[in-house]
Formats: sequence, structure tokens, C-alpha cells
Amino acid sequence: MSTTNLDQTLLALADPTRRRVVDLLRRKPQRAGDLAEALSVSPPRLSRHLRVLRNSGLIEDSAIEQDARVRLYRLRPKRFAIVRAWLEEVEAFWAAELSAFKAHAERPRARRRS
Repeated sequence: MSTTNLDQTLLALADPTRRRVVDLLRRKPQRAGDLAEALSVSPPRLSRHLRVLRNSGLIEDSAIEQDARVRLYRLRPKRFAIVRAWLEEVEAFWAAELSAFKAHAERPRARRRS
């Protein structure tokens, strides 16, 4: 994942309303109107949040069979897997650093000469 894509993804998730959208979509795909109602936000405001999430690759939309005008939003697992991989790299770095610190701290001290 490029740094630009990671920055765009993290920026999209920095907004509390967009994180709430992600939380709602974790349960099931939903229509924009249902999301707006659940979040108590106006449709135009939600539309802006959905656009940011779509542009970052975190969600996608598709038409439903019954009415092509209605869009159904769902999470895109691939983008979350990429973010998770980056976080695992950061976690591995800190685990190694802490392990090295522990080994250093537990090393017996050289005896001082009197």
C-alpha cells in the first residue's frame, strides 16, 4: 500500500461520523437513507461522508435489483486487510523493541571492582 493511500485511508477513518458509518456497515450492507437515519444526519451531509469513504476504498456501492436508483453500501475487506497489515508491521516493530529492552534490562550487571 502506498503512503498516499494509507494517508487517505487513515484520514477517512479520522472522522467520527465516518467511523460510525463503518460500524453500521460491519453489521450488513445498507442504503444511504438508512445510514442517514441511523446517524441522525442529513442526506447531503452523509453523501459527503460516503464519498470520502468510497474514494479511500473503504466502501463500495452497487445498485439493488429491485430499483437501480437505490444504492447499497458495503465495506471493502481488501482495504481493511491492507491497513491491518500495516498495523501488524508497526506492532511487530514495537514488540521487537520491547523484547530487546527487556533482554537489556535483565542482563546481569558487571561486578564493580572495589
